[in-house]
Amino acid sequence: MRLISNALAILAIVIASQAVILADSFSSGLPNVLLIVTDDQGYGDLSIHGNPHLSTPHIDELAKQSVRFDRFYVNSFCAPTRAALLTGRWPLRTGCHGVTHNREAMKTSEVTVAELLGEAGYRSACVGKWHNGEQFPYTPKGQGFDEAFGFNHGHVNNYFNAELFNGQTPQPSQGYISDVLTDEAMRFVATHSTSPFFCYLSYNAPHSPYQVPDSYFEKFKSLGFDDTLSSYYGMCENIDDNVGRLLHRIDELGLSNDTIVLFMTDNGGTAGVATYNAGMRGGKASVHEGGSRVPLFMRWPRANWRPRVATPIVSHIDILPTLLDLCGITPADELSLDGVSLRHLLEDRGDHSWPERTLFTHNPIDETNKFPGAVRTQQYRLVHSSRKHVGPSDAKANRAGKNGWLLFDMQRDPGETTNIADENPKVVEELSGRYDEWFADISRHGLQRFPLPIGHDEHNPVELHAPQAFFDQPIRFSNGPGYAHEWLTGWTDPKARIWFDVDVAAAGKYEVEIAYACDPDDAGSSVRISVDDKVLESKIPVGLAPQIPLPHRDEKGRSKYRDRDWCKLKVGTLELSKGPTTLWIEPVNLAETQLMDFKHVRLFRLDEP
Repeated sequence: MRLISNALAILAIVIASQAVILADSFSSGLPNVLLIVTDDQGYGDLSIHGNPHLSTPHIDELAKQSVRFDRFYVNSFCAPTRAALLTGRWPLRTGCHGVTHNREAMKTSEVTVAELLGEAGYRSACVGKWHNGEQFPYTPKGQGFDEAFGFNHGHVNNYFNAELFNGQTPQPSQGYISDVLTDEAMRFVATHSTSPFFCYLSYNAPHSPYQVPDSYFEKFKSLGFDDTLSSYYGMCENIDDNVGRLLHRIDELGLSNDTIVLFMTDNGGTAGVATYNAGMRGGKASVHEGGSRVPLFMRWPRANWRPRVATPIVSHIDILPTLLDLCGITPADELSLDGVSLRHLLEDRGDHSWPERTLFTHNPIDETNKFPGAVRTQQYRLVHSSRKHVGPSDAKANRAGKNGWLLFDMQRDPGETTNIADENPKVVEELSGRYDEWFADISRHGLQRFPLPIGHDEHNPVELHAPQAFFDQPIRFSNGPGYAHEWLTGWTDPKARIWFDVDVAAAGKYEVEIAYACDPDDAGSSVRISVDDKVLESKIPVGLAPQIPLPHRDEKGRSKYRDRDWCKLKVGTLELSKGPTTLWIEPVNLAETQLMDFKHVRLFRLDEP
């Protein structure tokens, strides 16, 4: 099989690279690793890439000191990219196949870069957005990180004075979120300055909601941009200032020479795409070039890499094997990796001696979809896309454009303006065959929404959130397809139910509490919560749950991203047995129109296992 033969050839290079690194003797020992990832910032959202509106001098300077990978590819949206860079494997292999509904979680059996570096003596921290599972052991601390500060789901609604988590303990913050996360990263590197550290700093900006301090917003508003773009570009410049602060702190600590710094983003851009996208077609959620080509800058002064632009195609799956190689780490157990070490390119051994590669983009929408997808070689991009640009949760699986596969010569036509599929049927056949073979391989074990774990000592109490639920019609999400900030509403049918597939880690007594809202006209309905043959019932009192004002800059944000002061109702205590089961929430009766708006159910194990 073509993929297997290619993989074997590349594997030989990886083994040779590892042999070389093990022969090296760096006097200072293990290097530190700082991996910076921003959210929804595209390739074109940096001034070093020609954006005429933005000024990002600190990131630009980092790029000039780095090896810049000019053709670096990730997934077209958040969680799958993160799963790939943490494991060195295609996202579907890890179990990650979406951005919400617990499809974003990775298998707990996956081996992450934090676990591998930890085995070699590193202290690690995940700072910011995780987005690969909300409940332990799918969380950062369950996946190998020593410390975690930020949030586990896809995003938060308030970027000022946000409630974040220190481990699993809620902790209010003070200030703008990107500043707060940078402060925490600076604290971590200073605390561990005398031993090797791995800091995964995952900003949630410039992802919407569009909220930013006044000075950044006013700069772009004064230039005539609308509120959305003024906020988005302001968020990009705030990130740049924070990257500058962090790198300056590493300089002050005398750690720069011994620290590998990586800067990348998780998918193509959003708000800035219409004004500047470096000539690329598509943005976030698109399988065209603009949806998956992003920056990757790597700097390590001690290695004496020549700052340069590397043009071979590389991928998010290459991050883990590269870091293992550079840090001289050989895992005790054999790993099944899809990526390869980039050390050959970092050391400037010649782009022309780098093997020809085939990279793939797939937008996971549900448990079965094969498309949208794309194939990228050094010369071509073959695209099987939806008819229009859609987001990851409202795209239609396996729906092609009217021409099916589209083929573009990326060397002659980097903007993908001319489809040359009809003139090159053999290329289409060859590349589409590689895609078929690849997809069959990465999806052969099937996909599922993992049951939600409860009862672990490391995460007690635990909340199960509305987007993680299954439910009957006419119940629906409050504002769309069910992103992290949404709740369930429209509970007008007395036969409609909400349920969660759960996995009870420890048998025992669990206190059950729901977060809800109920208008005065609907008060007096009763709800039943059951697990197996254990049943609780309670009346639903009035719960106004008023909306909390948020500092949105744009009108869309005010309607889309809403926080409420949810009411809490302790329903009672259930005795749960260990193992997988289902938690049901259903009406006993409806007093009037609707049972309630539902935000989450909270379970607190009261006794020791």
